[in-house]
Amino acid sequence: MLKRLDEITRSAIRTGHARAVLALGSIGLEMDRIDEYSDLDVWVIAEDGYKEGFIKNLDWIRATSPVVFQFKHSPGGYGLTFEDGIFAEVDTFEAADMASLNFPEARIVWKAEDVPDSIRLPQHAPKPSESSPGEWLGEALGNLYVGLGRYHRGEKLTAMRFIQVYAVDQLLKMAPLIETEQPVWRDIFGNERRFEWRFPDIAQELPDFLQGYERTPESAQSILEFFDRHFELNAAIKQAILGRIAPLPAEN
Repeated sequence: MLKRLDEITRSAIRTGHARAVLALGSIGLEMDRIDEYSDLDVWVIAEDGYKEGFIKNLDWIRATSPVVFQFKHSPGGYGLTFEDGIFAEVDTFEAADMASLNFPEARIVWKAEDVPDSIRLPQHAPKPSESSPGEWLGEALGNLYVGLGRYHRGEKLTAMRFIQVYAVDQLLKMAPLIETEQPVWRDIFGNERRFEWRFPDIAQELPDFLQGYERTPESAQSILEFFDRHFELNAAIKQAILGRIAPLPAEN
């Protein structure tokens, strides 16, 4: 992984129009996380006026190793799979773009001498969530109620998403209110990342919350019971949800 990162960096430098190369994620400051399933998350900071050249012609990347699959995942970057199985997301920016980007502190792989070390830092801190635990809980209970209604209507796909995705997303936000978070690298963009290590006790219950397409009501019941154990629920919405769970067929 790191050898490929070095190869991409040298290739970017050889173009004569790179100003810096940054590494993020497990190849950035979190290198203790690197394993056989890691991928490359690389940012190339281009000389002003040369960003499009990096984006439109990927020969500088292909020169490092044969690329067997690629797709554009953002206006400035591609996801690529190399012949040897390494997956990379490579994005190109110019200095002016950096002011609008929200990202965790990156690791400088290389930079031109006149580029400041601060290139590795976001220029504005991520905005804290303006919602409260009460709002998270209310949203989750609403998701359960609406999702169950759609399930009984026959809209099983949207029901599954409302209950096993949207409601669970709210549940994950509330995890620190229930269990002490373990000191594991967090992902500011994906609260589900490394959840099993951050909240191991709650993680043991995830299979009950995520029982699959045909068991959405059962999943809803497990989620509701979890909330009921840890929070004071509004009696009216609790009974309404239970009313929509009630038509569950008996277990054989």
